[in-house]
Amino acid sequence: MARTLKLAAAQMGPVHLTSPRAETLTRLLTLLQTASSLGAQVVLFPETALTTFFPRHLITSPAELETYFDSASTLLTSPNTAPLFSLAKELGIVAKYRKVHLPGTKEPFENPDAVNQLEKRYFEPGNLGFKAFRAPGLVSGVVKKGSHDVEGGVKGRGDPIMGLMICNDRRWVEGWRCYGLQGVEVVLCGYNTAGYAPDLWGTRKPMTPEEAETDAVFHHKLCMQGNSYMNSCFSVSAAKAGLEDGKYDLIGGSCITSPEGHVLAEAKTKGDEIVFAEVDLEDCRQGKEKTFDFARHRRIDQYGPITVQTGVIEPELLE
Repeated sequence: MARTLKLAAAQMGPVHLTSPRAETLTRLLTLLQTASSLGAQVVLFPETALTTFFPRHLITSPAELETYFDSASTLLTSPNTAPLFSLAKELGIVAKYRKVHLPGTKEPFENPDAVNQLEKRYFEPGNLGFKAFRAPGLVSGVVKKGSHDVEGGVKGRGDPIMGLMICNDRRWVEGWRCYGLQGVEVVLCGYNTAGYAPDLWGTRKPMTPEEAETDAVFHHKLCMQGNSYMNSCFSVSAAKAGLEDGKYDLIGGSCITSPEGHVLAEAKTKGDEIVFAEVDLEDCRQGKEKTFDFARHRRIDQYGPITVQTGVIEPELLE
């Protein structure tokens, strides 16, 4: 039986240090309304959607830094966020997640022209893990808790199973596999990714900004396509893109990917844009029941280092 779901990535163009919060909020509301007019049931926004990507800047004033944060206790009442949450609630969209893999450094690079990423300075790693959740009311005719004697079993028959990631999390296969082991059907990932940041990424050969951006988009899609395939799930990724603060280029590449790793829809610009696709969650079953049937094929007795080791330990040198 088909389990259709309409997904949207709400890509944003740049938000600047000088952008009024009310103006940015209006853009977000417009994107949400546009996605809803297409019939979208799930809409994903980028990382740091309300502000410029402020972790690239060294902010020493506590008062200035505070302006980039909103308290969880006031999200539903603050004029900076309440209109968005109110409209999202009206349209039935709910989820919570904390970024686990923080990239970059605590201190700025010595190179004054470097693109910094000071997330380790401003945030603590997320402590909620990779907990999948069911999204109610999106698909009709689903099996509910307490159902008995369901022909063919209940797997792949309930409310959609979703998981959240933020930006750098998408590069780490461990998070994807945690979701895959919970039967995830849709992974959602908002991001801000620099188009050119040699100090941050490192480079073995000189690259032009254009070459670096092409590589960055390729790596982004590689993460989304490869992990969607290896966990037999759809994925949605939403970028904040374009030239922020007149200097810092962010890649686009927002896309919706199938459980076979194919890009179903992708952004055509680096500005405000809705990427939309109607999918059938039944398409996840092929991989989950055949190539990636974890119960039959995983060998957890052989995966020990993954959960007990962080850094690389090379084999001993040969004599």
